[in-house]
Amino acid sequence: MSFVLHATGAAQEAIDRVVPQLVADGVAGRIAAKDSTLWGEAAEAEASKRLGWIDAASNTRGLVDDVLELKADLAAKGVDRFALAGMGGSSLAPEVITRTFGVHLTVLDSTEPGQVLTALRDELERTAIVVSSKSGSTLETDSAKRVFEQWYREAGIDPTERIIVVTDPGSPLDGAARAAGYRVFNADPNVGGRYSALTAFGIVPSALAGVDVAELLDEAEAALPLVSEDDESNPGLQLGAVLAGTKPLKDYIGIVADGTHIVGFADWAEQLIAESTGKQGTGVLPVVLDVDAAELGEDLADLQVIRVVGSRAEAREVAAGEVEVAGTLGAQLLVWEFATAVAGRLLGIDPFDQPDVESAKDAREACWRTSPPAPATVVDGSIELRGSVSGDTLESSLDALLAAIPADGYLAVHTYLDRLGEERFATLRDLLAARTQRPVTFGWGPRFLHSTGQYHKGGKPVGVFLQILGTPPRTSRSPSARSRSASCCRRRLAATPPCSRATTAPCSR
Repeated sequence: MSFVLHATGAAQEAIDRVVPQLVADGVAGRIAAKDSTLWGEAAEAEASKRLGWIDAASNTRGLVDDVLELKADLAAKGVDRFALAGMGGSSLAPEVITRTFGVHLTVLDSTEPGQVLTALRDELERTAIVVSSKSGSTLETDSAKRVFEQWYREAGIDPTERIIVVTDPGSPLDGAARAAGYRVFNADPNVGGRYSALTAFGIVPSALAGVDVAELLDEAEAALPLVSEDDESNPGLQLGAVLAGTKPLKDYIGIVADGTHIVGFADWAEQLIAESTGKQGTGVLPVVLDVDAAELGEDLADLQVIRVVGSRAEAREVAAGEVEVAGTLGAQLLVWEFATAVAGRLLGIDPFDQPDVESAKDAREACWRTSPPAPATVVDGSIELRGSVSGDTLESSLDALLAAIPADGYLAVHTYLDRLGEERFATLRDLLAARTQRPVTFGWGPRFLHSTGQYHKGGKPVGVFLQILGTPPRTSRSPSARSRSASCCRRRLAATPPCSRATTAPCSR
């Protein structure tokens, strides 16, 4: 079987209680038939244009030959290296796909100058870059495109021979790219960004990098009958019940890679779940955990642990209260998308919109035209602290911030640094989780804004936020490119409150 799920404890109780009703309501068959009424009248209009992910695998096959032909053309010009500029759903799925299949793809989902500068380095002549944006107006992606256009021109290379665009038909990027002579692949506009793994956004960069995408699409198509049946064995219904059907609701979903061959899957699932469910003051917050994460030893009543394992054929018992899932990558992508749509129905929200992401963009544009950030409340050498929670020293300020986490709350750490060169900062997550004994999420900025950012703004208002910003490097391959990227990074941070309750949510920078 391409996907299996085993549950215990509250998760199994949720399956036993919720799935029979989902079957009686014909939820699986209605999703497969693209019934947009499943999520209520208020969500119907949005859902009617967001259900193309269900059969995306079969619909995307027509692109594969064109992409492989382009890959051959580029190879004839000496191109054997690929990079991807994109945010959220445009970058997370290709990153998982290429890493799982063991092929190299440089993913640029940051405006941090150091990361931008190292994306291509001295291999520009043999590198092509895919620029992906569903809306065609993503700030970070547009900034990266402009930087690389400049670099190609400085190297005497026509950018239209090295830059490939993936976007929705009719988007601002679609029109501008075609007019400029770029190669453009259009994705299905009836698929939201976080559900787009099996559309052009996932397939084009992955195929160019060398993934056998036909195998991936085969895996997803093999799983489609499993999630389309109104049957209690349907893994999509079962996983949906685990995500949003526990009583009382477990607000946190800890996703643990534990023996799976799939690399980085939890990061993709984090965006899918957080952006789909974190709204109207509810939702479930995914937390990416290692096998030795502190949360796993705390017996947290509001944390549901899901382990992504290698194979259920292995002789192992599922730990009490936990869930284990196993399957091919294509099956995992489809089943988790299906389960997230089911979770939206159980929570009574629209799993396909992202209202707080859009409102945050509007607020950010306004903030950019205002004065600089307030003065630091604490200065310790080269470190400056700003925020709504502070003390007399850095240590007392951190103590005060962590003390502000409510009993049912979480800490979110946002790090605006080079995630490729400053990986050590990720260890903060485990240290803070052990200290607070509460779920702790960790996100690289501005990447997290397109992932857990929706939950921070629209989910349960119990978050406490720690944001870290570094100083960009002084040297650069291209001063103008560095200046543009550094300016974008700082303006992005200064204009982005951690949540829509920015005046009341405890936050330190």
